[in-house]
Amino acid sequence: MKKIDRRSFLNLSAMSAGGLLIPTMCTPKKQVASQPQKDKIGVALLGLGYYSRDLLAPALQQTKHCYLAGIVTGSPEKIPVWQKNYGIPDGYVYSYDNMNEIANNDSIDVIYIVTPTGTHKKFAIAAAETGKHVWLEKPMAMNVAECQSIIDACAKNKVQLTIGYRMLHEPNTQTLISYATSKPFGDFKRIVSQAGYAGGGGTGWRFQKSMGGGALYDMGVYTVNGMRYATNQFPKRVLSAKMYTNRPNEFKEVDETTEYVLEFENGLKGFGKTSVGEGMNLLRVSCEKGSYELSPMQSYSGVVGSRSDGILLDKYLPNQQAKQMDDDALALLENRKMIIDPVEGMKDIRIIEGIIRAAEMGRVVEI
Repeated sequence: MKKIDRRSFLNLSAMSAGGLLIPTMCTPKKQVASQPQKDKIGVALLGLGYYSRDLLAPALQQTKHCYLAGIVTGSPEKIPVWQKNYGIPDGYVYSYDNMNEIANNDSIDVIYIVTPTGTHKKFAIAAAETGKHVWLEKPMAMNVAECQSIIDACAKNKVQLTIGYRMLHEPNTQTLISYATSKPFGDFKRIVSQAGYAGGGGTGWRFQKSMGGGALYDMGVYTVNGMRYATNQFPKRVLSAKMYTNRPNEFKEVDETTEYVLEFENGLKGFGKTSVGEGMNLLRVSCEKGSYELSPMQSYSGVVGSRSDGILLDKYLPNQQAKQMDDDALALLENRKMIIDPVEGMKDIRIIEGIIRAAEMGRVVEI
């Protein structure tokens, strides 16, 4: 992108705004960025695609401990829509080229990075260098080396870093996590973890290998993380893996579906499947004396759990993204570590790299 100053950036966006349809959103809070602090954490969303537009921004209207303070975007045409809906002043709007100026904005405490995985390292390091805390969407990065670079940058700049694992903030998921310790049905025998959706073909970053496209990066992180929190274990090896597509004309660089088998302690096996061509949403733990599951395990509309003894974990309806951001904001306000250590994000990427190697080599891979 050619560098332009903020005034030119905003003028360009105003010129390109004609004919835009304003998406239906929650009732906007006007001029929220000017309210006094620090009883709340000011959040700037970096990347204004679907997840920011339809989920995070509306969720920030429901939070108690943080609010939408600013935006960072490489798409000037989106700015008028966001300013109209959320009352964001010009001085709280940044481009990717001038985001370093956020360092001078005391109303912004956090930069939340919501861009394709292939860009996470670049933007997370740039965000850390502004001196603001960093919230980073999952998957954390493309590989372990990038993850470590992000962790190092945040440590160097003395800012906190966390990964957007919203499910780890969700109450029914927390209940299932507790079973890894209490073991209500005895020792684990088998884990099944599946996440996918029946998506249409097309273009864009989800079809580009370098950007983190494909099923394993897009949805597979749910399956890997699910196995880990269900067992409170890190797998020893990938026993087998295959990555394939039923639509080769559309999935030219990336996987449409990935299946894999992980081995944990005591020979426990985890069977994972993830797809962007087939719908699935399940985390099932089979034990010596029974079983339990989350189905769906990561739905925006609620997570439902059941056990073989008939006990149900009812759907939890409050906004998942709002709870995640409130938990992390409250940790910052109370000067304590956030719930999700960024090392957990790096562990999942280590497993994903192992699955890719196992698929490519057709053999067992040690993790």
